[in-house]
Amino acid sequence: MTTTSPAPVTAESLVARLFQVIDTRSWDRLGEVFAPDAVYERPGYPALEGLDRIRRFYEHERIISSGAHEVSQVTGGLAAAACWGRFQGADKDGTALDEAFADTYLVRDGRIERRKTFFFRPAI
Repeated sequence: MTTTSPAPVTAESLVARLFQVIDTRSWDRLGEVFAPDAVYERPGYPALEGLDRIRRFYEHERIISSGAHEVSQVTGGLAAAACWGRFQGADKDGTALDEAFADTYLVRDGRIERRKTFFFRPAI
């Protein structure tokens, strides 16, 4: 009997898995992509510290009700990576959303320990 090893985690596969978990609203699977002590920084919110806090944000505070991320590019290695792309969906009031974004990641043991999101709109 031949067994195959699971494919090694790469920056591309981790980013793809992250957005699969988020876009399918599989909040119970956030621990597959975020480290327990992860920190997530995004505009308009104080830093989300720890997996429980990140999950609470996604389940209860995030304005998005549905949608999907389309990643245009992932660059870097597994320890430090970045991606950019576009999110299209709707907020909780049904308003259409179409937002370009970029993320940076620091990764430890195949899971995100720090994520920072940037949006492309005037802020200052």
